[in-house]
Amino acid sequence: MTTGALGSAVQVPGTPRKKAAVAGPTSIQTRESDPRVDQFLEIITTSLEDDKAEDIVVIDLTGRASFADRMVIATGLADRQITAMAAHIDRKLGEAGLKRIRTEGASGSDWVLLDAGDIVVHLFKTEARALYGLERMWGADLDVPPEAPPTPVE
Repeated sequence: MTTGALGSAVQVPGTPRKKAAVAGPTSIQTRESDPRVDQFLEIITTSLEDDKAEDIVVIDLTGRASFADRMVIATGLADRQITAMAAHIDRKLGEAGLKRIRTEGASGSDWVLLDAGDIVVHLFKTEARALYGLERMWGADLDVPPEAPPTPVE
């Protein structure tokens, strides 16, 4: 059996998903972001401000995550407010040309997630936001290296 010009990768059995898993993760730089990310981000933050969301935070994930370029986190006071905020964002992004927005938890939950491709939006009630602490997990202060290496103990 010869491998030919295409090499041995062609002969790996399995589905495309299994082949991708065997090949390993792709580089973050190979993913192309939508050039309208800033426009969509403006629509999202304006919509949240109009809906009286509290503590709106935008985290730049460019070069740090492969699943999105921006993360938006905001707090709502009640389930109905959070559900309305998610619906308004979905509608406004659809009007701007972004049609495939996936929503999780919109049926009365402490946390609603909107996946708008290059932007991920988390809408929390106050207690849930404190519990999950996404700002602590993804905040820029975690990217800063320690000021001095620890000194060895002799």
